[in-house]
Amino acid sequence: MKLKDKVAIVTGGARGIGRAVAERYVKEGARVFIADLQPDLARDASEAIGDRAEAIELNVADLASINRMVAQVVAKTGRIDILVNNAAIFDLAPIVEVTEQSFDKIFAVNVKGLFFTLQAVARRMIARGQGGKIINMASQAGRRGEALVSIYCASKAAVISLTQSAGLDLIKHKINVNGISPGVVDTPMWDEVDALFAKYENRKLGEKKRLVGAAVPYGRMGLPEDHVGAAVFLASADADYVVAQTLNVDGGNWMS
Repeated sequence: MKLKDKVAIVTGGARGIGRAVAERYVKEGARVFIADLQPDLARDASEAIGDRAEAIELNVADLASINRMVAQVVAKTGRIDILVNNAAIFDLAPIVEVTEQSFDKIFAVNVKGLFFTLQAVARRMIARGQGGKIINMASQAGRRGEALVSIYCASKAAVISLTQSAGLDLIKHKINVNGISPGVVDTPMWDEVDALFAKYENRKLGEKKRLVGAAVPYGRMGLPEDHVGAAVFLASADADYVVAQTLNVDGGNWMS
């Protein structure tokens, strides 16, 4: 087991990629805190995963909630070894229709929330003096702009940049900060994405999802489980010499 006796936090861990990562981490021997805005879903996930998973409430857009969550984990376990910054939201609209509310909400969760969760956990890791692993979930949307997805793309580009800066700054404390960049992934969120594309591109429901899946060189959309190997690698000692990188896990959609 690559993560035996490690303590991990997975934000947005109640469903999708976050839940798949939490499940795999438990199988690899970690104790996992599923930190999510929806505590009922987080409890359902933790109960399904087993007694080494525990639900904890977290609103990454609220700094007090971040600090409270981190303090609760440390009070229960004495440490944090791994953070997976997975919580994120999505919206899309033509440039001339993007609202200030949508802009602020996306950046509050995807960028500000990610950064200050990273900061709060890094402070605990530094104080303990044993290093740690921080994994930020980016996106292929952070590698290139898309006409209808300007703010989400910008937020994920910021995640890649923050991963580089934090990685370079924190490695002196033996804290490895890296990222994972998924492509199109078949999660509950993509049904919402598909509906928005249907609205703005005048498509039938399900059409955009089918088209983007068919365009992936691998031949299909990604699944949450396709990302867990990378998440285990970056959280393990195997990645001790990997610093400030964002690994593409996208079926060949983007090469960098």
